Amino acid sequence: MIARFLTVLLAAFLLALAAPLSRAQVGPSDRELHIYAGLHAAAAEGDVAAIERLIGEGEKPNIQDSRSRTPLIVAAFRRQHEAAQALLQHGANPNAHDTDGYDALAIAVVNNDLDMVKIMIEGGADVRAKTGFDNGSALIQAAQLGQVEIVQALIAAKADIDHANARGWTALTTAVALGSGDKEHLAIVEALVKAGADGDIKDRAGMKAIDYARRRGYSDMVPILEKAAGRHT
Repeated sequence: MIARFLTVLLAAFLLALAAPLSRAQVGPSDRELHIYAGLHAAAAEGDVAAIERLIGEGEKPNIQDSRSRTPLIVAAFRRQHEAAQALLQHGANPNAHDTDGYDALAIAVVNNDLDMVKIMIEGGADVRAKTGFDNGSALIQAAQLGQVEIVQALIAAKADIDHANARGWTALTTAVALGSGDKEHLAIVEALVKAGADGDIKDRAGMKAIDYARRRGYSDMVPILEKAAGRHT
C-alpha cells in the first residue's frame, strides 16, 4: 500500500515538473499575426516570393519582434518549411533565441516537426545548444516527448548525449523519469544507450535513470540501462 502510494506520488511530482515544457514556448498570438509586417508576415504565411523580395530590398533576415522571435523562429512555429529554407539561404541565423531561450530547432522538436528539424540541422543549427528556462536541449525535449526519429536525427547530428538540464536530468534520465514507459520511450532509451549515454549520471535528487525505471516499474528498460552503467569510471 505504501509502495503504491509513493509510486503515485512520484508520478504526480514528475508530471508537475514536465508541465512547464508545453507552456514555455510562446508562439505568435492571433493579434501578433494580424499586426505582423515584412519578413515576419511573410514567414508566418509561408510566402517565399515575399521573403526573397523583402531581403532583396534590404530587410534584415534576423529582425526580431517584441519577444525576440526572428522570421525563422516564426516559420518554425508555423511549420512553414519552404519559408524556413528560404530564410536560411538568405542569411537567417538558425541559432537565434527568443525571449524564452528557445531557438528554431527546439521549437521544431516540441512541434514534433521532423522535416523542420532536418531543415534546421542542415541549415547549421547548433544541436548542442542549451535552450529554455531549465537549461535543457533539443535532445532532452525530444526524449521526453517520445519522438524516436527526432532523437535519432539529433544523435546522428552529434547532439550532446549527456548534457544535463537544471534538474540534473540528461536525455536518458528524462526519457525514463518523464516518459510513459511505452515502446517509443523504450526505443529512445535503447538509442541513447547505443550512442554511449552515461547511465551513472545522477540528478539533483541523487537518482539515476535506472533508479527511475525501477521505481516506475519499467522492467523492460532496466536491462538496457544496466548496459549504460560504469562506462565512465
